[in-house]
Amino acid sequence: MTDNDRLASWIAEEEQVQARLDAGPGPGVATPEQIAGKTGLETMQAMLRGELPYAAIAKTLDFSLISIEPGTATFQGTPLARHLNPLGTIHGGWFATLLDSALGCAIHTMMPPGRGYTTAELSVNLVKAITPKVPRVRAEGKVIHCGRQLATAEARLVGADGTLYAHATTTCLVFDLPSRGAR
Repeated sequence: MTDNDRLASWIAEEEQVQARLDAGPGPGVATPEQIAGKTGLETMQAMLRGELPYAAIAKTLDFSLISIEPGTATFQGTPLARHLNPLGTIHGGWFATLLDSALGCAIHTMMPPGRGYTTAELSVNLVKAITPKVPRVRAEGKVIHCGRQLATAEARLVGADGTLYAHATTTCLVFDLPSRGAR
């Protein structure tokens, strides 16, 4: 597959996902009733099907969830001029947010019903600048370990041509979600 073919495939996949998301509830937060009894994977799959709201940060920063599997999550982002830093390249916070989303959602897929997680540590290594001339990038997150109290994951941010722009790791705390009455 050529780089142009891969990019065209990425854009087509993004359009299909976005159509499902646009037909659903849109950006927001799922209610406790909507996720009750669901695993993290089931929750993420329902979000990807457009049955549950997706995180508003994705709309704000022009990226979206593309695929979800047990222990993995892929997000795709469109670097735009509004994401530039004063030097004319994409701001490091944009890289970090896209990678953090892939890392966290990969871990989310491993959560049984009633369990949650939060980022305790995020390490991002930027290895190549992105400009708005780069049409799309993908953050591909993979769980390394998921235990009862801690989970770790790694992610890579790549272009359709295979260029590595950044890589990251995370450590997340895993915990029981509070019951409805405790919120």
